[in-house]
Amino acid sequence: MQKHPIKLFSGSSHPELAKEIAKNLGVKLSPMHISRFACGEIYAKPGETVRGCDVFVVQTATQNINEDLMELFVMLDAFKRSFANKIHVIMPHYGYSRQDRVATPREPISAKLMADLISAAGADHVITMVLHSDQEQGFFDFPVDNLYTKKFFAKYFKTKKLKDVVVVSPDAGGAKDAKKFADVLGADLAIIHKTRPKANVSEVLHLVGNVKGKRCIIYDDMIDTAGSVCNAAKALKKHGAHDDIYLAATHPVFSDPAADRLSKAGFKEVVVSNSVPVPKEKHFKGLKVLSVAPLLAKIVQNVHDAKSVSSVFTT
Repeated sequence: MQKHPIKLFSGSSHPELAKEIAKNLGVKLSPMHISRFACGEIYAKPGETVRGCDVFVVQTATQNINEDLMELFVMLDAFKRSFANKIHVIMPHYGYSRQDRVATPREPISAKLMADLISAAGADHVITMVLHSDQEQGFFDFPVDNLYTKKFFAKYFKTKKLKDVVVVSPDAGGAKDAKKFADVLGADLAIIHKTRPKANVSEVLHLVGNVKGKRCIIYDDMIDTAGSVCNAAKALKKHGAHDDIYLAATHPVFSDPAADRLSKAGFKEVVVSNSVPVPKEKHFKGLKVLSVAPLLAKIVQNVHDAKSVSSVFTT
């Protein structure tokens, strides 16, 4: 049975990542014409036929998240109306992922709303990385591949051959993922209990675990304004941790004043993926950006070849 050809497209949110995925796949990035009308409306049109093709479109969520999502919806509609065989969304950082439940009365579940909109626009499948909560995969009525990055980061940290390592979860909610990362590294686990009086504000209350004299790796899903992780680093130093404190996080959202806070926090190294583009003005000494393009390229190839996806990021 003849396979449908791959067509890889990119929105305007992260063209560098799309080009790198294309290079790893050994395919050309297909042209996508995106423009704005004078009133701000978005126009998007694939620059070549997609009829009968398996379309993969790269569009992550940046600080222009609402523009990124609207652009994605318009692109998906164009693919759908152009008779694409299957439409796969590669969204390494899934926008609105943190709004995944009703925590206080009258709150929206915006992560579910975004899933509905992506589906309505024409997507058949989403490839993403480290959703804020695993159950968000159930917000979609079609398959979702949620890629975990514990082994992605573990591979990097193992090259450092660090001794007396403790993996630290900056909050109780991330303890399960931090434990899995610690297990891969063969390290101990510590958990910081914090309270969040309002959005983007956190206060450290307790530290569970022994960090005295230990090299700590704070492990989180994202860095937004960096308040939580910087407070976590202060708490670790207060409890006698080794001066070498590392930070590893999948999504470098880096909303202001994150870069400034991180540059002054005294981290030995801040290690992130390029799920979100980090502009040059937000780079600082000690920042290490690891590319997820080879991983995503393998996922795309396996999806296209109808092979196992989990085998790529769990081994």
